[in-house]
Amino acid sequence: MTLLWIIRFSIGLWFSIVSDQKHIRTPIQSTPIDIIFDTDTNNEVDDQHALAYLLFNQETFDIKGITVNATYNGGAIDGHYEEAKRIMMLCNAFDSFPLINGANGNFETIATTLTGNFDGKSAVDFIISESQRSRKNKLVILAVGKLTNVALALKKAPEIATKIKVVWLGSNYPDPGEYNLENDIPAMNYVLDQTVPFEMVTVRYGKPSGTDAVRITEYNAKTRLKGLGPIASTPITGRHGGLFYTFGDYAQNLFNHIEYYGNPPARALFDMAAVAILKNPNWAQKSEIPAPYMREGEWVERSQNTRKIILWEYFNEQEILEDFFHSLKVFTPEDKKSN
Repeated sequence: MTLLWIIRFSIGLWFSIVSDQKHIRTPIQSTPIDIIFDTDTNNEVDDQHALAYLLFNQETFDIKGITVNATYNGGAIDGHYEEAKRIMMLCNAFDSFPLINGANGNFETIATTLTGNFDGKSAVDFIISESQRSRKNKLVILAVGKLTNVALALKKAPEIATKIKVVWLGSNYPDPGEYNLENDIPAMNYVLDQTVPFEMVTVRYGKPSGTDAVRITEYNAKTRLKGLGPIASTPITGRHGGLFYTFGDYAQNLFNHIEYYGNPPARALFDMAAVAILKNPNWAQKSEIPAPYMREGEWVERSQNTRKIILWEYFNEQEILEDFFHSLKVFTPEDKKSN
């Protein structure tokens, strides 16, 4: 065996491995991720897709429950609960996992009243009780709305900081603004100052480096979603009326009631990208930074801060969207019959 042959063989083997890896759709975690999904479902259209994506990937996620909170564009807490319930019913999952109401109000108002039947008590107590269960890995709290429920749980039971990891979809960091952040800045600041592992999945409106870049085009919303997902055991009445039997048809209807942006016209699925990078961390870039703070609407950098957080940016739009569609497609009756 000559040295030249060995070199050629090694190069060929390397290319073969790389080629095979390109065809691996989504590497599955060896151990499912214990997770609570904290959401303001009735806000726009991305929460619904994130929740469905989570429910359709139960080989990756061991879902402990779904908690909801209220943000100002989505109405009171009951509206967020009902929208999450619709998605869970369309995914035939409503009876499989707890769906629990969280906070209507914000952290500073509620934090001084964490006794008795305070606002958000059910979700806060659920997060605490699940956090305190014995498990091999940390419980992930995936928050895709304001951080009120999470901050209140840490305030009421600080000891859970060693047992959970918070992954939050929010902020335009290092720029100011962003919807989830502005709904409860004190809650975010509180979590940033705790010892709990914290990962910030950036939004960055209008920039290619945040989840705003993970967009579904108007064409795909109108053509690729139709009929996707299992047929619901009980049809649901949609947020805008109408009767629906599949998540894909309901999602298509949701897109009929929103505006598209850009050329081609598209809509960002921010929250869904946060689920995706938990499933496959290679679909984004992460870095470690000293935990900043927000004061008077501006970020304050704390370069000497020993408290570090993870920052997620530069998301692989194509891989994430294709896996989302794939996750819904494998649940269609036609695919089940062919497998």
